[in-house]
Amino acid sequence: MRKTLLYVLLCMSSYSMACTNFIVGKDASADGSVICTYNADDYGMFQNLCHYPAAKHAPGEMRKVYDWDTNKYHGEIPEASETYNVIGNINEYQVTIGETTYGGREEMVDSTGILDYGSLIYIALQRSKSAREAIQVMTSLVETYGYNSEGETFTICDANEAWIMEMMGKGPGSKSAVWVAMRIPDNAICAHANQSRITKFNMKDKKNVLYSKDVVKYARQQGWFKGKDADFSWNEAYAKPDFSGRRFCEARVWSFFNHFSNEMSRYLPYAMGKDVYDAPMPLWIVPNHKVSVREVMECMRDHYEGTPFALDGDIGGGIWEMPYRPTPLTYEVDGKKYFNERPTSTQQTGFSYVSQMRSWLPREIGGLMWWGNDDGNMVAYTPVYCSMTDRPECYNTPGADELNFSDKNAFWVCNWVANMVYPRYSLLFPSLKAVRDSLEDYYFKRQELIEQTALRFYETQATAPELQESRAKKAAEFLNLYSKEKAQQMLDRWNALARYLIVKYNDMISRPEKNGQFTRDEYGLGQRPKRPGYPENFRRRLVQQTGDKYECPADN
Repeated sequence: MRKTLLYVLLCMSSYSMACTNFIVGKDASADGSVICTYNADDYGMFQNLCHYPAAKHAPGEMRKVYDWDTNKYHGEIPEASETYNVIGNINEYQVTIGETTYGGREEMVDSTGILDYGSLIYIALQRSKSAREAIQVMTSLVETYGYNSEGETFTICDANEAWIMEMMGKGPGSKSAVWVAMRIPDNAICAHANQSRITKFNMKDKKNVLYSKDVVKYARQQGWFKGKDADFSWNEAYAKPDFSGRRFCEARVWSFFNHFSNEMSRYLPYAMGKDVYDAPMPLWIVPNHKVSVREVMECMRDHYEGTPFALDGDIGGGIWEMPYRPTPLTYEVDGKKYFNERPTSTQQTGFSYVSQMRSWLPREIGGLMWWGNDDGNMVAYTPVYCSMTDRPECYNTPGADELNFSDKNAFWVCNWVANMVYPRYSLLFPSLKAVRDSLEDYYFKRQELIEQTALRFYETQATAPELQESRAKKAAEFLNLYSKEKAQQMLDRWNALARYLIVKYNDMISRPEKNGQFTRDEYGLGQRPKRPGYPENFRRRLVQQTGDKYECPADN
């Protein structure tokens, strides 16, 4: 049986780029915005909030391309005459692009291609004013300069449309790619998580379906498809889901859909991976209620709570029921292979965002990326407006990188706190959650006021283009300052949280406090700490495992 590259990555390595994307159409969202998300997951990955300023380029100017994952030089391509401002994964026109890697057929990877998936994302953001234009830019580039990555699923959105695109190279030396892109209906939600999700597609629907001219022909030439064009399935030909693709990847999609549907039980056998299934999950569903940004944030923090995949109740969570598991995802005992669940929220996240694109607002205000520099469950998402041209220091800290800690850097401070919380999760996480939620509550309560203030810069009638541009610039500067202040506020609060946690829970105790202050006794010393001991569930499991080994003898 052919093994996909994804299976090899899962079982033979540490599952490097294992990401998650959620998509919400504008008519499916509570406020009419298009929403999309990205958990960028990779062990050892250190990430700043990237920025590419808008620029004009001279004819003949070239752009050097370095692999986003490895920093290896791939080659160069001609620069566009004009490029747009990009902050993180959103540009000044509210175009947002994310991805998940699914691998697919290993023989389709083209190591000679110049463009890897990460470079492709950020080049397209610099050159596109809409999602459709981004698709055209991305596909034209790979068909000219080649695609140097495994199979990839892209989320490509703007303020009006949401698209999912899947792409693969055509083998070593091909300098080309096959791809298909589908528009998500405005009233639907979609997701992808390291498993190809596009199956059959309507080749006659030119408005909502785009694809490479040889998408079917290439599969025929390779002997991977023999039916009618109308029966062609992308992932059946190029990346058929196996156990790992279903249980480690599609289960995350299932869980997202399950938050907004009462009918997902029928797809549980498919997501479980072990059972025979009648059909895969649909590419999208219509949610049972309008989806809010806050709900999507909670889905980015999902650990399968309340589902058959739930991570509570077994020894893997340790004493304090940590909903995280070490990797690799598979392990061996006495010659048999076993696996861990892989939820959306995972410790190897480098950055996470939830992006809002709103067509009814000036674009400088309408594009808002809620950004966090670690696992979404362990961070407070702070507002980053698409018009930002100056990054918060905590998201772009001089001297900080994957080998250099800095208490001025959000990645390191958030990881510092998270790594205290992970092993004592049920004991420490409530303190983190209280800070996280209070900050986000504050940001959301302030959002309308901040944006109304920014809109006032547009109130005065201005017909001259230079006056209109001046007002937009002032609004952008105001939002830039606000976003920097909130990011710094988060960092300051997280530094305080780190110090609080080490004092509060030092040596597995819990120090008493009152009105936010640790209490002292009548002699000025700290009050005697509480000793919480084992949680009730763990006590019972321990006794069940050890029997009467630790049973205290009855008093004589």
